[in-house]
Amino acid sequence: MKALLTLATFLVLAPALAADTPAGNPVHRYLIERTFPSGALDGLDADTRAKVNANNASVGVRWLHSYANADKTRTYCVYEGPSEAAVRQAAKLNELPVDSVTEIPVDLEP
Repeated sequence: MKALLTLATFLVLAPALAADTPAGNPVHRYLIERTFPSGALDGLDADTRAKVNANNASVGVRWLHSYANADKTRTYCVYEGPSEAAVRQAAKLNELPVDSVTEIPVDLEP
């Protein structure tokens, strides 16, 4: 039983421990909640995504994926980056609103 608990602990913590960049700087994941005016997300195309990704990269941030509510006025975006400040700086560069930023260090699988 003790060995099983040790293995379970390792499996839960392994992604967090492995999430270091080659330079040894930790990469953190964040959930960013945003509120947009109606229709603001309708113009999101490949060029816009490329610009967002380039701005993000300039501060060491990577956009992983996003979810939107049915009327596309709220999004829930998952990002990786060195710090909350870097994630907020990327949003500022991209002129994107930020309602909240929550670090998400642990994966829970079904």
